[in-house]
Amino acid sequence: MRGALLCGLAGTAAVLAAAVLRRRLTAVEVSGDSMLPDLRPGDWLLVRTGARAAPGDVVVARHPERPELLVVKRAHHRSGDGWWLESDNQKAAGRRDSWDFGPVPDTLVTGRVLARYWPLPVKSVL
Repeated sequence: MRGALLCGLAGTAAVLAAAVLRRRLTAVEVSGDSMLPDLRPGDWLLVRTGARAAPGDVVVARHPERPELLVVKRAHHRSGDGWWLESDNQKAAGRRDSWDFGPVPDTLVTGRVLARYWPLPVKSVL
């Protein structure tokens, strides 16, 4: 059992290492409250660049009006040649999403969030 687990972990690590070497994975830090409650300021996300989005995925995109700025949003639906991206927390101060700037062209959607890797999830023990 332990050997199988170690082999599985080693295989997963090898796949991740290969993806990093091919520049397919990158890290992004969350700032702002627009994705609360799931994502908080200071969370670090593992993002697969170039991955196709599907409705419901959390994605990273270049802001259509400020391309130097990356935004983390939920892909809501396809709209023409782009994605309608929404914040989970529509009441967040300073929130900006497709309700403000319209659909985001596919070329500006840089990747799909695979996981939050920091901070580590806390499990309560009773």
